[in-house]
Amino acid sequence: MSELAGDLVAMSRHVESAISRASEALLTQNVDLAQAVIADDSKLDDLEETVDERCVLLIAQQQPVGLDLRTIIASLRISASLERMGDLAQHIAEAARRAYPESAIPADHREIVEGMTVAAKKAATEIMDLLETRDLNVAAGIVADDDDLDQLHARAYKTLLGSEYTGSTQETLDISLLARYFERFGDHAVAVSRRIVYLVTGDHTGDRARI
Repeated sequence: MSELAGDLVAMSRHVESAISRASEALLTQNVDLAQAVIADDSKLDDLEETVDERCVLLIAQQQPVGLDLRTIIASLRISASLERMGDLAQHIAEAARRAYPESAIPADHREIVEGMTVAAKKAATEIMDLLETRDLNVAAGIVADDDDLDQLHARAYKTLLGSEYTGSTQETLDISLLARYFERFGDHAVAVSRRIVYLVTGDHTGDRARI
């Protein structure tokens, strides 16, 4: 069980690195960094496979019950969310690579995207902390980060629909996809936090996150 917890922490560290580097690549048109994020995604896939195999072995060999069984099932779902967060970071890096040497971010959306990168990186850092400490105040912080991402996502779409928007079809597509990637990244972070809240409190809703 200790090794399983360590695997999840390792996955969260990879996710934090991926979203941080993908964000930098997006904001600075760093195609080499974008390519590194894309290439490294397979490492996170391998970690997810390790978690899955460990969970199956624990169930088969130990026949866990109670909290141990809930922890194993939660770990399977957490690893799936972390893997998907890595995929979303990869998609962001791919958007940066596709637009190179130009920016994938329309000038009038740069402030919004910068806000999204800050909130996503903060959520990823808090996921690492949460998996190591199971501090429910950290879980509450992740939900707050997702609220920020949801608001920025809505702002991005509202701007696209505004009468003053004059971006090209490609720019419209880029910002639509990027806003969605960051918004979904936050959703998966919340899913991880709710799994931990459930393990600690028995609360399925996550309403007891803050202590």
